[in-house]
Amino acid sequence: MTRILAITATLLAAAAAALGAYAVTTDGGTSTTVRQVTVTDSQPAATTNPLSVTGVYNRTYKGVVEITVSSSSPTPFGGRQEQEAQGSGFVYDAAGHIVTNEHVVDGAQSVSVRFWNGATYKASVVGTDPSTDLAVIKVNAPASVLQPVALGDSSDLQVGQGVVAIGSPFGLEGTTTAGIVSALHRQMEAPNNFTINNSIQTDAAINHGNSGGPLLDLTGKVIGVNAQIRSDSGDNAGVGFAIPSNTVRAIASQLISTGNVQHAYLGVGIANATDGVRLTDVRLGTPAARAGLRAGDVVTAVNGKAVGTAEELSSSIDAKKPGDRVTLKYERNGQTKSVTVTLAERPS
Repeated sequence: MTRILAITATLLAAAAAALGAYAVTTDGGTSTTVRQVTVTDSQPAATTNPLSVTGVYNRTYKGVVEITVSSSSPTPFGGRQEQEAQGSGFVYDAAGHIVTNEHVVDGAQSVSVRFWNGATYKASVVGTDPSTDLAVIKVNAPASVLQPVALGDSSDLQVGQGVVAIGSPFGLEGTTTAGIVSALHRQMEAPNNFTINNSIQTDAAINHGNSGGPLLDLTGKVIGVNAQIRSDSGDNAGVGFAIPSNTVRAIASQLISTGNVQHAYLGVGIANATDGVRLTDVRLGTPAARAGLRAGDVVTAVNGKAVGTAEELSSSIDAKKPGDRVTLKYERNGQTKSVTVTLAERPS
C-alpha cells in the first residue's frame, strides 16, 4: 500500500469516509484515513504506581476543557449561515495555552473555552498545524482555574497498558472512558493529507466531541491527543486513534514560540519493498527530483542508518528541518547509489 511522505496524498474525503474513518468533532469533522503499518519494538514502560480510573480522573479533570467554535459559511442565496461545533482540549501550561486538534478550530471566527468549574472564557488561536492535526489556543483566565496536565513519554507505551480518555463527546463535558493501548505505530492521515506517524490505537470509547481531548496513562499523564475513530456508523466502535504525546510536545512548543511549524519535505510517494522503501512517485520540482531520484528507486538507508519500512523513512525525514541535508542510499537497476538531498519546507 502506497504511503505518502510529506507530499501529495490524493485520496478524496469521500473515499476516506467509505473506509469508515472519522475525525471526532461533534459535527462529523473531516473524514480521514488510518493505515495499518508494521509494528516495531517499543521500550518497556517506566515503573510507576498506577492509579484507578477514578484516581486518574480526580488528578486531571480540572485540566480538561470543552471548546466551542463558531463560524459561518456562505449560502446559495448570498447570505451567511452561522455554525457551531464543539471539541475538547487540555491545559498545557499556567500561561493559559490549551492544546486541541487543528480540525476543531479550523475556520473559527470565535472560540470559547469552558472549564471544570463552569467558567467560560474567550480564546484566541495561537497557531495550528494541519500536518499533525494539532493546534494551540490561549485564554486569559485566573491561575486558580488553569490546571495544567503534564505530558508523558509516548515512546514508553506498551500494547495492553491501561488508558483513560476525558472529553466532551456530544457536548457532554467531563465524560470519562477507559480502555487499553490496542496497538502502536499506526498511521493517520492528517486534514491536509499528510501522514501522522506513531499514532496510538485504543479501545477507550471516543466519539464526536472528544477531538483534542487527552488520552491519559494510569499515572495521569497525557500520552496522546484523541483525534479519530474508525467506524462504519460514525460513532464509537472500539477503534480510536490518538496523536502521540511526543509529537504533541514538539509541535506545541513550536506553535507557542512562533505560531507555526515547519516540516521537512522530500517530495516522494513511498511503499514498502522487500529490500527497502520503494519510491512510487517523484514529484516535479521537489528536492527528490532535483537530486535525480526516480520512481522505482529503493531507498535502503538515510544518513547511514538502514530503513526497512515506509514508516521508518517517513519518520527519518519528519525528524529533520527544511534546509537540512540528508544522504540517501538507494538501489537502482541492481546498482547501489547514494545522493545528498537538501530538504525543503512542506507545501500547504
